[in-house]
Amino acid sequence: MKKRILPIVALGVTASLGLAGCAGGGTDNNSGADGEGQTLNVWIMKGTNPDATAFYDEVSAAFEEETGAKVEIEEVQWADAHDRFVTAIAGGTTPDVAETGTTWTAEFADAGALLPIDEYVDGEDGLRDDLVEGLEVAGTYDEELYGMPWYAGVRALVYRTDIFEELGLEAPKTWDDIITAGEAIKAAYPEMMAFPVPGDAEFQVYPWVWGAGGEIATQDGDEWTSELDSAESQEGIQFYTDLATEHGFSSAGATTWKETDLSDNFAQGNVAMMLSGSWTPASLVEAGPDLEGKIGAAVIPGKDGDIAPSVLGGSHLSIFNTTENADLAWEFTKMMTTGEFAEKWAAQTGYFPGVASAMEEALASTDPLVAPFAQQMVEGGASVPVTPNFGAVQAKKTTNAMMQSILSGQKDVATATKDAAAEMTELLNQ
Repeated sequence: MKKRILPIVALGVTASLGLAGCAGGGTDNNSGADGEGQTLNVWIMKGTNPDATAFYDEVSAAFEEETGAKVEIEEVQWADAHDRFVTAIAGGTTPDVAETGTTWTAEFADAGALLPIDEYVDGEDGLRDDLVEGLEVAGTYDEELYGMPWYAGVRALVYRTDIFEELGLEAPKTWDDIITAGEAIKAAYPEMMAFPVPGDAEFQVYPWVWGAGGEIATQDGDEWTSELDSAESQEGIQFYTDLATEHGFSSAGATTWKETDLSDNFAQGNVAMMLSGSWTPASLVEAGPDLEGKIGAAVIPGKDGDIAPSVLGGSHLSIFNTTENADLAWEFTKMMTTGEFAEKWAAQTGYFPGVASAMEEALASTDPLVAPFAQQMVEGGASVPVTPNFGAVQAKKTTNAMMQSILSGQKDVATATKDAAAEMTELLNQ
């Protein structure tokens, strides 16, 4: 029986991994795969790394020196990628290696398009224990690993430090602290939203479900059951929606907001607290220069003071079954996801690496906008249900429709969660 990942417990941080030593036949190179005269085709999503060309040139040169093989990296737009993958899988024209979003990996594995990589990961000394757990779970399907953790971002609590200092407030550590801070902000700054609740932002909802001890869905054998209507999940959703409906920390307009609307309003000075991704602080200051030095971050508090899990958003690198040299494809995957190049990619993109050893610097950082996100990722990162059918749930916007029905007053929490759980369960078992 497999279930949704629980909050990540403290991970042992191991020494940085080298780039050599893959299981496979010996060659004249340090690598475990002989790629002389061969070319790997790789698809990477466009836009994550603003310095992508320089990075690709560097990693390609290092890979050719290491293995003798060339790499052709093609950038693919996120908006077009899923359909392109589906078409390529159907036609047998997939690349050797590609970036797969964490919610896509199980779908492509279920379609038989990916190669399991457990043999490679287990053949690298200490690598299995070094994988960030939330990304490893998201890359695992039918008890086999199909996605090598590459990079991730995580949402944590972001707040206005200047306002908190002025009002003598500290970053909330419990749900009660959120209410206390929100009431103080509402009284002092009635024109500001103390903690808006966006209705079209699915990943903003789940930390409150998990923070109350609830689940999105659980699996027993081949059957999935949504637990959005459990007592624990309802408690978390009630608390979250009450921020808007009972405490007045939000606005009617936020009922249809996406996360981008939330960030835009924070940058405009209209928001005091929100959940936001580790990749956003720089863009918030860029959009609102007056916020320089006025933004803080903290882990998302659980109900009584622990860390509420937060969805890890990010990507794997996956090896497709059309590759003619799986060992070579693994060498490239390993080079991109461990050691020097994993750290460079993370530094250039603002995301975190997919291996814990590469996060040592972030965890030790004194930067108030780095360490809290790193702690959230390592101690409180989680995955949505790992099933190819979760995409259907997202396409139907089951969770967002539930939220909007509550925020608009059309349904109470008990009714809305019961309806959403029934729809989600049906979709997960199609």
